[in-house]
Amino acid sequence: MKTLSPKTNFLGIEKEFSEYENSKIVIYSAPLENTVSYGSGTKNGPREILKASHYVEFYDEESDSELCFEKGIATLPISSFDKLKSKKAIDKVERDVTNLLTDDKFVVMLGGEHTVMLGSVLAHHKKYDDLSILQFDAHSDLRESYEGSKYSHASVMRRVYEFNKNIVQVGIRALCKEEADLIKSEKIKTFFMRDIRQAETKKKWQNDVVKNLSKNVYITFDIDGFDPSIVPATGTPEPGGLFWDETLDLIKLVGKKKNIVGFDLVELAPSKFNTSSNYIAAKLVYKILNYCF
Repeated sequence: MKTLSPKTNFLGIEKEFSEYENSKIVIYSAPLENTVSYGSGTKNGPREILKASHYVEFYDEESDSELCFEKGIATLPISSFDKLKSKKAIDKVERDVTNLLTDDKFVVMLGGEHTVMLGSVLAHHKKYDDLSILQFDAHSDLRESYEGSKYSHASVMRRVYEFNKNIVQVGIRALCKEEADLIKSEKIKTFFMRDIRQAETKKKWQNDVVKNLSKNVYITFDIDGFDPSIVPATGTPEPGGLFWDETLDLIKLVGKKKNIVGFDLVELAPSKFNTSSNYIAAKLVYKILNYCF
């Protein structure tokens, strides 16, 4: 399978460690931008994450390893999603990720708007019958539909909930009454930022999150889960979000206690005024990978 060269692939890894056949990890991009509702530019997220990743160190001090050389990371060429409507884009992602999982690859998907996550989760759901989804996000994304589309980025978790109710949400701080009512009536495990802030001195909330996850975990990470002071370059920034260390502490704990089977990073909207956001997104991808293996 064709992969990107060291000049354009994730981390700028030499061919020896980035060919498809020799790599356990595959970076798959889905630059869809159909239903953004505030700021735009998410279709440029994957490209800018790959560019910024060339400045991320290979060595991870926590694991004392260079994972990219130990496991291999192949980066697939970025396909155009410009002519695809949301449902067709979801179907494409599901097919592509299913094929990668069939080849026993660990898939990292870069978005694009959050909608594309549905295709990746559907593929993982078929492989793991006990899959739970850990969602980092400022928004619950549980609306039945938004602006006339049931495949809106604001409805993606509602679509997931229709076939997999093992959802744990972290960082939520913006939702409508419809979503709040659903969370209450269906007892969806949601860790609101206000509650996290009140609990952080006891350092127990991360353990509570892990307790609600099944053995196999898929992580969907909307970059707006971070506080805008960390990553301002996103379409719908919300104040009062997650900070770097507390987020990594949780993911590290999940990696120790559970089996992370795949993840995505979505909703980066690159801006020439906040280029550091691209680097932070790339660094986050590599940090999560180090917690997965």
